[in-house]
This record gives sequence, structure tokens and C-alpha cells, in this order.
Amino acid sequence: MADIYQDPTSGEWFYPSNGYILSETDDHGIILYVNELFCEIAGYTKEELIGHPHNIVRHSDMPRIAFKGLWEDVQTKGFWTGFVKNRRRESGYYWVYATVLRKEHPDGRTTYLSIRLKPSRSDVERCIKLYAQLKSQE
Repeated sequence: MADIYQDPTSGEWFYPSNGYILSETDDHGIILYVNELFCEIAGYTKEELIGHPHNIVRHSDMPRIAFKGLWEDVQTKGFWTGFVKNRRRESGYYWVYATVLRKEHPDGRTTYLSIRLKPSRSDVERCIKLYAQLKSQE
């Protein structure tokens, strides 16, 4: 098990700076693959994630416009990078700096690979303020 822990005051969960959270979905957002760190930080088993929508970890603090921008960039550029606040299964949340890549397979399938790293604290603090403003405009 990775070195993950929760701040009991805020409810935020943390994971190692050198850890990569990986997942892959189909073109409908259904999870095809997750690595162990994804399971540990999200609080689910692989069996509970594979075959289910990736938005199982979507936190309600995330503004809709952030995901709109994600999908527009992935469709037009083939990738997106940005900061995301995710929710854990039982309680709490964790922040990631995500890169999402569109993968076109030779058989015509499209899948999406997400590679997530631990963001800097200063980036998280900026996102907290920005996302709160964006949510208030929804």
C-alpha cells in the first residue's frame, strides 16, 4: 500500500509526490483500467471501479465548465491538462494534476488515458479560489 494519509482537520487525502495515478476509459467514460494507487487514494477496489463510470470520483466542488473544457480540448487537441478535485468513496477528497490523452486504436476504438500527479500546494490553493468562483456562476 502506498504512503497515503488524510488530514483529519480538512478531510483532504495526500499521496506520494512520486506516485502516478493511472486510469483508462472507453469513449463512454467507463473505466477499463486503474492502477493500485488510484484504488488506494479513491478508496475502491479494482473490481468496484472497472466497468463503472469514471465520474464515480467526481467531486461536487468541481465546476461543470472545467469538464466541458477538458472534453473540448481532448476532442480537438487530443489531450488536456489541469487540476481536479476528486472525492473518495467513504469520505474526503484529493487533488490531482491530470493529463488526459485520447488514444485512437488501429481497430477504430477510442480510449482515454489519464495520468495524474500530486499538484503543488500553491496550485491547489489557486484552484480552490477559482473553482469556488466558477461554481458560484453556475
